Amino acid sequence: MPAGTLYRGREGMWSWVAHRVTGVLIFFFLFVHVLDTSLVRVSPDAYDDVVATYKHPVVNVMEYGLVAAILFHALNGLRVAAVDLWAQGARHQRRMLWAALGVWAALMLAGFYPVLRHTLHRLAGG
Repeated sequence: MPAGTLYRGREGMWSWVAHRVTGVLIFFFLFVHVLDTSLVRVSPDAYDDVVATYKHPVVNVMEYGLVAAILFHALNGLRVAAVDLWAQGARHQRRMLWAALGVWAALMLAGFYPVLRHTLHRLAGG
């Protein structure tokens, strides 16, 4: 095999996989969101029932996961754009990935306590 044609599963491959997975998850969220919002035209009572299920603490955790997926997808998308548009991008793609993951982790940690507090408040019946 010619040199450089075998992908060895390093950071680039895993960021590619994560970018596709988060993109699909975001697409399905948007699809469900359009469906549940359209219920208001069909049956306002059904819409109210669906919205009431969103107040469950498990859904709060899922919302945190949605934010994590959107944030990763956005930051990795900026990294991909930089790799494509910057002449030195390919050379620095690994450092840019780790920088994007660092920003992602810092923002997710900053949002963890408010989400956890809100979820615990709902579990306590508040």
